[in-house]
Amino acid sequence: MPTIIRRACQSLLILLLAFMPLQVAAAQDETPQIRITQVDNSQFPKVTVYVSVTNAAGEPVNVDASQIHISENGQEMQPEVIGGSGEIGSLTTLLVIDVSGSMREAGKLDAAKAAAKAYVDQMRPGDQAGVLAFNSKVNYVQPITADHAALTASIDNLNAQNDTAMYDALNQGTKVLKDTPGRKAIIVLTDGLDNISKITSDQVIKDIGPSGLSISTIGLGDPGKMGVNSGLDEAGLRNLADRAGGAYGYANDPDSLQALYGLYARALQSEYRFTYTSPAALRDGTNRNLNVSLTTPQGSAASADARYNPGGVLPEVAQTVSWPVFGVILGILLLLLLIPLFFGNLFRGTKGNKTAKSGFSLGKSKKPQIKLK
Repeated sequence: MPTIIRRACQSLLILLLAFMPLQVAAAQDETPQIRITQVDNSQFPKVTVYVSVTNAAGEPVNVDASQIHISENGQEMQPEVIGGSGEIGSLTTLLVIDVSGSMREAGKLDAAKAAAKAYVDQMRPGDQAGVLAFNSKVNYVQPITADHAALTASIDNLNAQNDTAMYDALNQGTKVLKDTPGRKAIIVLTDGLDNISKITSDQVIKDIGPSGLSISTIGLGDPGKMGVNSGLDEAGLRNLADRAGGAYGYANDPDSLQALYGLYARALQSEYRFTYTSPAALRDGTNRNLNVSLTTPQGSAASADARYNPGGVLPEVAQTVSWPVFGVILGILLLLLLIPLFFGNLFRGTKGNKTAKSGFSLGKSKKPQIKLK
């Protein structure tokens, strides 16, 4: 009997050890992931930070906004405005779609059109979008609008041909959204390698700095064909999304592509918004380091880093300098300008007096008489 019990315990222990990795993996999948998706410093020193909290699959996770903490240059900020999940305000999305020749294959362009139109259909009141298509050229086919019918028509009219210039398209996309207020994002779909752009990925990242937006990427090609014109630069798309505060996803059929657009829409609409006043209030052109962290009753759960630059070439006058002080400084400068004029007039007056006393005259003088012997 003891032998039977011992063997039963051993079998149970083996089963528990085999099941533990699955439990650990499940716990890891449930760990929230946090990232800074956009930093809006257009009203600097007011800074608005948009934060995304998702699970490993990219689905939004609802947390208490008070659990999210933001620090600038190591100093924790006290937000003056907090927008919880789904309270980010209006969302502007630029749909950037690859229409190169390879998109004609295997019904990829039709799948892209269906997914893009599904994204338009789920837009909330107040949301808006635009459509930018690219092959060897970039075509801004539909300017930013809230008109669903206009967006759908522009997507239906897309045709595929020529090469792929994705980075050139993204460069133009950042310019399109530059002056758009609020939360703004680019979702770019491509099925191939960028083989003709004049702009690099580094330049794209540099360009989005001042405008403050995120770029999410979707791959619709074959990652196994790297190095071939029809291949997919999956590593490049993932790196671009990571650096631009977005997400990367891969789709290999119409259903998964449409599901991916829907996932991005839910994540964007469920972000959190925090507005605070920067303690370093001068536009001095210096990068500011940001950190966002999520804490739970069990402790710190996740964190992410980003940075922004308030811009500025010349240093601003500190706000502590008052108008009276400015007036005194201006008066001293004017006095310094008048001193040379005063001494110049005094010198000319002194010279005139000396001339009068010595008998010199500026009038007509008699010609000297010269006699020759």
